[in-house]
Amino acid sequence: MQQARETAPAGPDVTTTVRQPGLLLTDHYFDVPLDHKAPEGELIRLYAREVVAGDTAGTRRDQLPWLVYLQGGPGFGADRPVGRSGWLDRALEEYRVLLLDQRGTGRSTPATRQTLPLRGTPERQADYLAHFRADAIVRDCELIRRRLTGGRPWTVLGQSFGGFCAVSYLSYAPEGLDTALITGGLPALDCGTGADAVYRAAYPRMERKTLAHYARYPGDAAAVRTIVRHLAAHDEVLPDGTTLTPAAFQQLGILLGTGDGSHHLHYLLEDAFAPTPDGPRLNDAFRERVAAVLSRAASPLYTLLHESIYAQDGTATHWSAHRIRAEFPRFDAEKAVAGDHPVLLTGETVHPWMLETHAALRPLRRTVELLAERTGWGPLYDPERLARNTVPVAAAIYHDDLYVDTAQSLDTARAIRGLRTWVTDEFEHDGVRTGGHRVLDRLLRLARDEAP
Repeated sequence: MQQARETAPAGPDVTTTVRQPGLLLTDHYFDVPLDHKAPEGELIRLYAREVVAGDTAGTRRDQLPWLVYLQGGPGFGADRPVGRSGWLDRALEEYRVLLLDQRGTGRSTPATRQTLPLRGTPERQADYLAHFRADAIVRDCELIRRRLTGGRPWTVLGQSFGGFCAVSYLSYAPEGLDTALITGGLPALDCGTGADAVYRAAYPRMERKTLAHYARYPGDAAAVRTIVRHLAAHDEVLPDGTTLTPAAFQQLGILLGTGDGSHHLHYLLEDAFAPTPDGPRLNDAFRERVAAVLSRAASPLYTLLHESIYAQDGTATHWSAHRIRAEFPRFDAEKAVAGDHPVLLTGETVHPWMLETHAALRPLRRTVELLAERTGWGPLYDPERLARNTVPVAAAIYHDDLYVDTAQSLDTARAIRGLRTWVTDEFEHDGVRTGGHRVLDRLLRLARDEAP
Protein backbone atom coordinates (compact mmCIF):
# COMPACT_ATOMS: atom_id res chain seq x y z
CA MET A 1 0.00 0.00 0.00
CA GLN A 2 1.27 3.48 -0.89
CA GLN A 3 2.22 5.78 1.97
CA ALA A 4 1.09 9.38 2.32
CA ARG A 5 3.07 11.90 0.25
CA GLU A 6 4.89 9.15 -1.57
CA THR A 7 5.80 9.96 -5.15
CA ALA A 8 6.21 7.13 -7.65
CA PRO A 9 9.29 7.57 -9.85
CA ALA A 10 8.57 8.66 -13.40
CA GLY A 11 11.87 10.00 -14.62
CA PRO A 12 14.69 12.16 -13.31
CA ASP A 13 13.83 15.30 -11.39
CA VAL A 14 16.02 17.33 -13.73
CA THR A 15 15.02 20.04 -16.18
CA THR A 16 16.93 19.68 -19.42
CA THR A 17 16.73 21.51 -22.74
CA VAL A 18 17.60 19.96 -26.09
CA ARG A 19 17.50 21.29 -29.61
CA GLN A 20 15.83 19.83 -32.69
CA PRO A 21 15.69 21.42 -36.15
CA GLY A 22 13.47 24.44 -35.55
CA LEU A 23 12.63 23.58 -31.92
CA LEU A 24 13.84 23.96 -28.36
CA LEU A 25 12.45 21.25 -26.06
CA THR A 26 12.54 21.53 -22.26
CA ASP A 27 11.53 18.83 -19.77
CA HIS A 28 9.33 19.71 -16.80
CA TYR A 29 8.27 17.54 -13.84
CA PHE A 30 5.50 18.32 -11.37
CA ASP A 31 4.36 16.55 -8.22
CA VAL A 32 0.59 16.72 -7.80
CA PRO A 33 -1.89 15.08 -5.42
CA LEU A 34 -3.35 11.78 -6.53
CA ASP A 35 -6.63 12.99 -5.02
CA HIS A 36 -7.07 16.74 -5.31
CA LYS A 37 -9.68 16.57 -2.54
CA ALA A 38 -6.92 15.31 -0.23
CA PRO A 39 -3.94 17.48 -1.19
CA GLU A 40 -1.90 16.34 1.84
CA GLY A 41 -2.10 12.73 0.73
CA GLU A 42 -0.17 10.76 -1.85
CA LEU A 43 1.60 12.51 -4.70
CA ILE A 44 2.09 11.34 -8.25
CA ARG A 45 4.47 12.81 -10.80
CA LEU A 46 3.55 14.45 -14.07
CA TYR A 47 5.80 15.07 -17.03
CA ALA A 48 5.37 17.81 -19.65
CA ARG A 49 7.54 18.97 -22.53
CA GLU A 50 7.81 22.69 -23.25
CA VAL A 51 8.29 23.51 -26.93
CA VAL A 52 9.33 26.86 -28.42
CA ALA A 53 10.57 27.86 -31.83
CA GLY A 54 14.29 27.27 -32.17
CA ASP A 55 15.05 30.90 -32.98
CA THR A 56 13.21 32.28 -29.93
CA ALA A 57 15.52 34.44 -27.82
CA GLY A 58 15.43 33.99 -24.07
CA THR A 59 13.77 37.32 -23.30
CA ARG A 60 11.06 36.89 -25.90
CA ARG A 61 10.53 33.30 -24.81
CA ASP A 62 9.62 34.43 -21.33
CA GLN A 63 7.09 36.88 -22.75
CA LEU A 64 5.23 34.36 -24.94
CA PRO A 65 1.79 33.21 -23.76
CA TRP A 66 1.34 29.52 -23.03
CA LEU A 67 -0.73 26.96 -24.91
CA VAL A 68 -1.21 23.56 -23.25
CA TYR A 69 -2.09 20.61 -25.48
CA LEU A 70 -4.37 17.91 -24.12
CA GLN A 71 -4.07 14.63 -26.01
CA GLY A 72 -6.92 12.34 -26.96
CA GLY A 73 -7.54 8.99 -25.35
CA PRO A 74 -7.96 8.42 -22.51
CA GLY A 75 -4.60 6.88 -21.81
CA PHE A 76 -2.22 8.29 -24.41
CA GLY A 77 0.81 10.45 -23.80
CA ALA A 78 1.22 13.76 -25.61
CA ASP A 79 2.72 14.10 -29.08
CA ARG A 80 6.47 13.58 -29.42
CA PRO A 81 7.46 16.23 -31.97
CA VAL A 82 10.22 15.75 -34.49
CA GLY A 83 10.84 19.15 -36.00
CA ARG A 84 8.36 21.91 -36.64
CA SER A 85 5.21 20.87 -38.54
CA GLY A 86 1.41 20.65 -38.44
CA TRP A 87 -0.58 22.35 -35.70
CA LEU A 88 2.59 22.80 -33.66
CA ASP A 89 4.15 24.91 -36.42
CA ARG A 90 1.14 27.27 -36.27
CA ALA A 91 1.10 27.36 -32.48
CA LEU A 92 4.78 28.26 -32.26
CA GLU A 93 4.17 31.44 -34.25
CA GLU A 94 2.80 32.99 -31.06
CA TYR A 95 2.90 30.52 -28.12
CA ARG A 96 5.09 28.54 -25.83
CA VAL A 97 3.55 25.09 -26.08
CA LEU A 98 3.29 22.59 -23.23
CA LEU A 99 2.79 18.95 -24.25
CA LEU A 100 1.38 17.33 -21.12
CA ASP A 101 1.52 13.60 -20.47
CA GLN A 102 -1.76 13.28 -18.60
CA ARG A 103 -1.65 11.31 -15.37
CA GLY A 104 -0.86 7.66 -15.94
CA THR A 105 0.51 8.17 -19.46
CA GLY A 106 3.87 8.63 -21.12
CA ARG A 107 6.56 9.74 -18.67
CA SER A 108 4.09 10.67 -15.97
CA THR A 109 3.68 8.13 -13.15
CA PRO A 110 2.65 5.16 -15.32
CA ALA A 111 -0.44 3.01 -14.93
CA THR A 112 0.10 -0.27 -16.82
CA ARG A 113 -0.15 -4.01 -16.29
CA GLN A 114 3.42 -3.84 -14.96
CA THR A 115 2.97 -0.97 -12.48
CA LEU A 116 -0.62 -1.29 -11.25
CA PRO A 117 0.09 -4.45 -9.19
CA LEU A 118 2.31 -2.22 -7.01
CA ARG A 119 -0.94 -0.74 -5.72
CA GLY A 120 -1.94 -4.07 -4.21
CA THR A 121 -5.29 -5.75 -4.75
CA PRO A 122 -7.54 -5.14 -7.76
CA GLU A 123 -9.83 -3.19 -5.43
CA ARG A 124 -6.99 -0.80 -4.58
CA GLN A 125 -6.02 -0.55 -8.23
CA ALA A 126 -9.57 0.41 -9.18
CA ASP A 127 -9.76 2.98 -6.38
CA TYR A 128 -6.48 4.45 -7.61
CA LEU A 129 -7.66 4.68 -11.23
CA ALA A 130 -10.90 6.37 -10.20
CA HIS A 131 -8.75 9.51 -9.79
CA PHE A 132 -7.69 9.56 -13.46
CA ARG A 133 -10.66 11.22 -15.15
CA ALA A 134 -11.02 14.65 -16.77
CA ASP A 135 -11.80 16.48 -13.52
CA ALA A 136 -8.45 15.40 -12.03
CA ILE A 137 -6.60 16.29 -15.23
CA VAL A 138 -8.05 19.81 -15.06
CA ARG A 139 -6.88 20.19 -11.45
CA ASP A 140 -3.44 18.99 -12.53
CA CYS A 141 -3.38 21.64 -15.24
CA GLU A 142 -4.29 24.34 -12.76
CA LEU A 143 -1.42 23.46 -10.43
CA ILE A 144 0.98 23.41 -13.36
CA ARG A 145 -0.37 26.69 -14.76
CA ARG A 146 0.17 28.59 -11.54
CA ARG A 147 3.73 27.28 -11.36
CA LEU A 148 4.63 28.08 -14.98
CA THR A 149 2.72 31.27 -15.74
CA GLY A 150 2.75 33.02 -12.39
CA GLY A 151 -1.01 32.85 -12.34
CA ARG A 152 -1.73 34.16 -15.83
CA PRO A 153 -4.41 32.24 -17.78
CA TRP A 154 -3.34 30.15 -20.73
CA THR A 155 -4.86 28.67 -23.89
CA VAL A 156 -5.86 25.02 -24.04
CA LEU A 157 -6.01 22.93 -27.22
CA GLY A 158 -7.95 19.72 -26.63
CA GLN A 159 -8.08 16.91 -29.17
CA SER A 160 -10.83 14.27 -28.79
CA PHE A 161 -10.77 13.23 -25.09
CA GLY A 162 -8.58 16.29 -24.60
CA GLY A 163 -11.59 18.31 -25.77
CA PHE A 164 -13.71 16.60 -23.11
CA CYS A 165 -11.09 17.79 -20.61
CA ALA A 166 -11.31 21.30 -22.04
CA VAL A 167 -15.08 21.35 -21.43
CA SER A 168 -14.44 20.20 -17.86
CA TYR A 169 -11.92 23.04 -17.61
CA LEU A 170 -14.57 25.54 -18.73
CA SER A 171 -16.91 24.04 -16.14
CA TYR A 172 -14.70 24.06 -13.06
CA ALA A 173 -11.72 26.37 -13.61
CA PRO A 174 -12.53 28.87 -16.37
CA GLU A 175 -10.46 31.50 -14.56
CA GLY A 176 -7.39 29.56 -15.72
CA LEU A 177 -8.25 29.89 -19.40
CA ASP A 178 -7.55 32.66 -21.85
CA THR A 179 -9.01 30.66 -24.77
CA ALA A 180 -10.27 27.10 -25.32
CA LEU A 181 -9.77 25.37 -28.69
CA ILE A 182 -11.39 21.98 -29.26
CA THR A 183 -11.01 19.50 -32.12
CA GLY A 184 -13.34 16.52 -32.34
CA GLY A 185 -14.00 16.59 -28.60
CA LEU A 186 -17.34 18.06 -27.55
CA PRO A 187 -18.92 15.59 -25.09
CA ALA A 188 -22.58 15.03 -24.29
CA LEU A 189 -23.34 17.24 -21.29
CA ASP A 190 -26.52 15.67 -19.98
CA CYS A 191 -25.69 13.52 -16.95
CA GLY A 192 -28.68 11.38 -17.86
CA THR A 193 -27.26 10.66 -21.32
CA GLY A 194 -24.53 8.37 -20.07
CA ALA A 195 -22.54 5.80 -21.95
CA ASP A 196 -25.57 3.90 -23.24
CA ALA A 197 -26.78 6.84 -25.34
CA VAL A 198 -23.25 7.40 -26.61
CA TYR A 199 -23.01 3.85 -27.92
CA ARG A 200 -26.55 3.76 -29.29
CA ALA A 201 -25.47 6.63 -31.51
CA ALA A 202 -22.08 5.04 -32.24
CA TYR A 203 -23.08 1.67 -33.72
CA PRO A 204 -24.97 3.18 -36.69
CA ARG A 205 -21.90 5.32 -37.44
CA MET A 206 -19.72 2.21 -37.33
CA GLU A 207 -22.05 0.57 -39.83
CA ARG A 208 -21.96 3.59 -42.16
CA LYS A 209 -18.18 3.76 -42.02
CA THR A 210 -17.84 0.03 -42.77
CA LEU A 211 -20.20 0.15 -45.73
CA ALA A 212 -18.48 3.26 -47.07
CA HIS A 213 -15.17 1.39 -46.89
CA TYR A 214 -16.62 -1.56 -48.83
CA ALA A 215 -17.99 0.87 -51.42
CA ARG A 216 -14.50 2.32 -51.85
CA TYR A 217 -12.76 -1.07 -51.88
CA PRO A 218 -15.39 -3.62 -53.00
CA GLY A 219 -13.04 -6.57 -52.74
CA ASP A 220 -12.52 -5.98 -49.03
CA ALA A 221 -16.00 -7.20 -48.14
CA ALA A 222 -15.10 -10.66 -49.43
CA ALA A 223 -11.65 -10.52 -47.84
CA VAL A 224 -13.16 -9.75 -44.43
CA ARG A 225 -15.68 -12.57 -44.80
CA THR A 226 -12.87 -15.01 -45.62
CA ILE A 227 -10.87 -13.94 -42.57
CA VAL A 228 -13.89 -14.22 -40.27
CA ARG A 229 -14.64 -17.75 -41.53
CA HIS A 230 -11.02 -18.68 -40.91
CA LEU A 231 -10.97 -17.25 -37.40
CA ALA A 232 -14.20 -19.03 -36.51
CA ALA A 233 -12.54 -22.35 -37.39
CA HIS A 234 -8.91 -21.80 -36.34
CA ASP A 235 -7.01 -20.47 -33.36
CA GLU A 236 -4.80 -17.56 -34.37
CA VAL A 237 -2.54 -15.85 -31.83
CA LEU A 238 -0.88 -12.52 -32.56
CA PRO A 239 2.81 -11.90 -31.78
CA ASP A 240 1.92 -10.09 -28.53
CA GLY A 241 -0.11 -13.07 -27.28
CA THR A 242 -3.54 -11.68 -28.18
CA THR A 243 -6.03 -14.24 -29.48
CA LEU A 244 -7.56 -13.01 -32.72
CA THR A 245 -11.22 -14.00 -32.58
CA PRO A 246 -13.81 -12.75 -35.11
CA ALA A 247 -14.99 -10.11 -32.63
CA ALA A 248 -11.42 -8.98 -31.91
CA PHE A 249 -10.74 -8.80 -35.66
CA GLN A 250 -13.79 -6.56 -36.09
CA GLN A 251 -12.08 -3.99 -33.87
CA LEU A 252 -9.86 -3.09 -36.82
CA GLY A 253 -12.75 -0.81 -37.74
CA ILE A 254 -11.15 1.71 -35.40
CA LEU A 255 -8.95 2.61 -38.38
CA LEU A 256 -11.98 3.98 -40.22
CA GLY A 257 -12.13 7.01 -37.95
CA THR A 258 -8.97 8.59 -39.38
CA GLY A 259 -8.40 10.39 -42.66
CA ASP A 260 -6.22 7.69 -44.22
CA GLY A 261 -7.49 4.78 -42.15
CA SER A 262 -9.63 3.22 -44.87
CA HIS A 263 -6.60 3.00 -47.15
CA HIS A 264 -4.44 1.47 -44.41
CA LEU A 265 -7.16 -1.08 -43.69
CA HIS A 266 -7.32 -2.02 -47.36
CA TYR A 267 -3.59 -2.62 -47.58
CA LEU A 268 -3.74 -4.62 -44.37
CA LEU A 269 -6.45 -6.91 -45.74
CA GLU A 270 -5.07 -7.51 -49.22
CA ASP A 271 -2.43 -10.05 -48.18
CA ALA A 272 -3.67 -11.82 -45.05
CA PHE A 273 -2.86 -15.49 -45.70
CA ALA A 274 0.20 -17.65 -46.22
CA PRO A 275 0.28 -21.26 -47.44
CA THR A 276 1.55 -23.68 -44.77
CA PRO A 277 1.77 -27.46 -44.37
CA ASP A 278 -1.44 -27.18 -42.31
CA GLY A 279 -3.26 -25.19 -44.97
CA PRO A 280 -3.77 -21.42 -45.24
CA ARG A 281 -2.97 -19.49 -42.05
CA LEU A 282 -2.72 -15.80 -41.32
CA ASN A 283 0.74 -14.70 -42.38
CA ASP A 284 3.21 -13.22 -39.93
CA ALA A 285 3.25 -9.77 -41.51
CA PHE A 286 -0.54 -9.53 -41.25
CA ARG A 287 -0.56 -10.74 -37.64
CA GLU A 288 2.14 -8.27 -36.65
CA ARG A 289 0.32 -5.33 -38.24
CA VAL A 290 -2.98 -6.33 -36.65
CA ALA A 291 -1.27 -6.57 -33.25
CA ALA A 292 0.05 -3.04 -33.67
CA VAL A 293 -3.53 -1.77 -34.09
CA LEU A 294 -5.22 -3.85 -31.40
CA SER A 295 -2.57 -3.99 -28.67
CA ARG A 296 -3.36 -2.33 -25.34
CA ALA A 297 0.10 -2.90 -23.83
CA ALA A 298 1.27 0.69 -24.16
CA SER A 299 -2.09 2.29 -23.34
CA PRO A 300 -4.20 0.08 -21.05
CA LEU A 301 -6.04 3.12 -19.67
CA TYR A 302 -7.70 3.41 -23.07
CA THR A 303 -9.63 0.28 -22.10
CA LEU A 304 -9.70 0.56 -18.32
CA LEU A 305 -11.14 4.08 -18.22
CA HIS A 306 -12.87 4.38 -21.56
CA GLU A 307 -16.47 4.07 -20.45
CA SER A 308 -15.87 6.07 -17.28
CA ILE A 309 -15.32 9.21 -19.38
CA TYR A 310 -19.06 9.10 -20.14
CA ALA A 311 -20.16 8.28 -16.56
CA GLN A 312 -21.68 11.17 -14.64
CA ASP A 313 -24.91 10.13 -12.94
CA GLY A 314 -23.49 7.87 -10.23
CA THR A 315 -24.49 4.59 -11.86
CA ALA A 316 -22.14 1.89 -13.15
CA THR A 317 -21.35 1.77 -16.86
CA HIS A 318 -21.57 -2.04 -16.64
CA TRP A 319 -19.98 -2.75 -20.04
CA SER A 320 -22.19 -0.29 -21.86
CA ALA A 321 -20.78 -0.82 -25.35
CA HIS A 322 -21.15 -4.59 -24.99
CA ARG A 323 -24.73 -4.40 -23.73
CA ILE A 324 -25.78 -1.94 -26.41
CA ARG A 325 -24.19 -4.04 -29.13
CA ALA A 326 -26.87 -6.65 -28.47
CA GLU A 327 -29.39 -4.10 -29.81
CA PHE A 328 -27.58 -4.20 -33.15
CA PRO A 329 -27.52 -7.89 -34.20
CA ARG A 330 -26.07 -6.99 -37.60
CA PHE A 331 -22.68 -6.73 -35.84
CA ASP A 332 -22.57 -10.48 -35.16
CA ALA A 333 -19.77 -11.40 -37.56
CA GLU A 334 -20.34 -15.15 -37.65
CA LYS A 335 -24.06 -14.74 -38.30
CA ALA A 336 -23.28 -12.21 -41.01
CA VAL A 337 -21.06 -14.74 -42.76
CA ALA A 338 -23.63 -17.51 -42.39
CA GLY A 339 -26.36 -15.26 -43.76
CA ASP A 340 -24.31 -13.77 -46.57
CA HIS A 341 -24.46 -10.26 -45.09
CA PRO A 342 -21.53 -7.83 -44.94
CA VAL A 343 -19.39 -8.17 -41.84
CA LEU A 344 -19.57 -4.88 -39.95
CA LEU A 345 -16.49 -3.53 -38.19
CA THR A 346 -16.45 -1.74 -34.85
CA GLY A 347 -14.71 1.30 -33.43
CA GLU A 348 -13.54 2.22 -29.96
CA THR A 349 -15.71 -0.12 -27.93
CA VAL A 350 -14.81 -2.09 -24.82
CA HIS A 351 -16.06 -5.63 -24.18
CA PRO A 352 -15.62 -8.15 -21.34
CA TRP A 353 -14.24 -10.77 -23.72
CA MET A 354 -11.23 -8.48 -24.30
CA LEU A 355 -9.99 -9.49 -20.84
CA GLU A 356 -9.37 -12.95 -22.29
CA THR A 357 -8.35 -12.17 -25.87
CA HIS A 358 -6.04 -9.18 -25.30
CA ALA A 359 -2.77 -10.25 -23.70
CA ALA A 360 -1.99 -6.93 -21.99
CA LEU A 361 -5.41 -6.86 -20.30
CA ARG A 362 -5.45 -10.39 -18.86
CA PRO A 363 -3.42 -9.48 -15.72
CA LEU A 364 -5.82 -6.57 -15.08
CA ARG A 365 -9.02 -8.56 -15.50
CA ARG A 366 -10.49 -8.01 -12.04
CA THR A 367 -9.47 -4.35 -11.99
CA VAL A 368 -11.32 -3.72 -15.26
CA GLU A 369 -14.37 -5.57 -13.97
CA LEU A 370 -14.42 -3.47 -10.81
CA LEU A 371 -14.26 -0.25 -12.82
CA ALA A 372 -17.16 -1.44 -14.98
CA GLU A 373 -19.15 -2.18 -11.83
CA ARG A 374 -18.14 1.00 -10.01
CA THR A 375 -20.83 3.44 -8.89
CA GLY A 376 -20.58 6.98 -7.59
CA TRP A 377 -19.08 8.58 -10.68
CA GLY A 378 -19.67 12.31 -10.30
CA PRO A 379 -20.44 14.97 -12.93
CA LEU A 380 -17.65 16.05 -15.22
CA TYR A 381 -19.37 19.18 -16.54
CA ASP A 382 -21.41 22.05 -15.14
CA PRO A 383 -24.13 22.99 -17.69
CA GLU A 384 -25.21 26.05 -15.70
CA ARG A 385 -21.70 27.47 -15.59
CA LEU A 386 -21.15 26.64 -19.26
CA ALA A 387 -24.32 28.55 -20.10
CA ARG A 388 -22.69 31.62 -18.50
CA ASN A 389 -19.30 31.05 -20.10
CA THR A 390 -17.17 34.12 -20.89
CA VAL A 391 -14.02 32.36 -22.17
CA PRO A 392 -13.56 32.51 -25.96
CA VAL A 393 -14.17 29.01 -27.29
CA ALA A 394 -13.95 27.55 -30.79
CA ALA A 395 -14.56 23.94 -31.76
CA ALA A 396 -14.03 21.90 -34.91
CA ILE A 397 -16.82 19.34 -35.29
CA TYR A 398 -16.11 16.65 -37.85
CA HIS A 399 -19.23 15.60 -39.71
CA ASP A 400 -20.06 11.93 -39.04
CA ASP A 401 -17.04 11.54 -36.75
CA LEU A 402 -16.64 7.84 -35.94
CA TYR A 403 -15.61 8.48 -32.35
CA VAL A 404 -17.68 11.49 -31.23
CA ASP A 405 -21.32 11.88 -32.22
CA THR A 406 -21.99 14.96 -34.34
CA ALA A 407 -25.53 15.58 -33.08
CA GLN A 408 -24.45 15.35 -29.44
CA SER A 409 -21.51 17.67 -30.18
CA LEU A 410 -23.81 20.26 -31.72
CA ASP A 411 -26.14 20.08 -28.73
CA THR A 412 -23.18 20.77 -26.47
CA ALA A 413 -21.96 23.60 -28.70
CA ARG A 414 -25.33 25.29 -28.33
CA ALA A 415 -25.17 24.88 -24.55
CA ILE A 416 -21.81 26.66 -24.11
CA ARG A 417 -22.26 30.40 -24.24
CA GLY A 418 -20.19 32.07 -26.94
CA LEU A 419 -18.82 28.87 -28.47
CA ARG A 420 -18.05 29.21 -32.19
CA THR A 421 -18.25 26.05 -34.31
CA TRP A 422 -16.61 24.93 -37.51
CA VAL A 423 -18.52 21.91 -38.85
CA THR A 424 -16.61 20.22 -41.65
CA ASP A 425 -16.48 16.96 -43.58
CA GLU A 426 -13.06 17.79 -45.00
CA PHE A 427 -11.39 15.89 -42.17
CA GLU A 428 -12.01 12.80 -40.08
CA HIS A 429 -11.39 12.67 -36.34
CA ASP A 430 -7.66 13.23 -36.75
CA GLY A 431 -8.00 16.57 -38.53
CA VAL A 432 -5.60 18.24 -36.10
CA ARG A 433 -2.96 15.76 -37.26
CA THR A 434 -3.65 15.72 -41.00
CA GLY A 435 -4.54 19.39 -41.44
CA GLY A 436 -3.12 20.77 -38.24
CA HIS A 437 -1.75 24.14 -39.34
CA ARG A 438 -4.99 25.09 -41.08
CA VAL A 439 -7.23 23.60 -38.39
CA LEU A 440 -5.53 25.48 -35.55
CA ASP A 441 -5.41 28.71 -37.54
CA ARG A 442 -9.14 28.47 -38.27
CA LEU A 443 -9.96 27.85 -34.61
CA LEU A 444 -7.82 30.76 -33.44
CA ARG A 445 -9.55 33.07 -35.92
CA LEU A 446 -12.96 31.85 -34.80
CA ALA A 447 -12.15 32.36 -31.13
CA ARG A 448 -10.87 35.86 -31.91
CA ASP A 449 -13.84 36.69 -34.13
CA GLU A 450 -11.51 37.34 -37.06
CA ALA A 451 -12.31 36.79 -40.72
CA PRO A 452 -11.29 33.33 -42.00
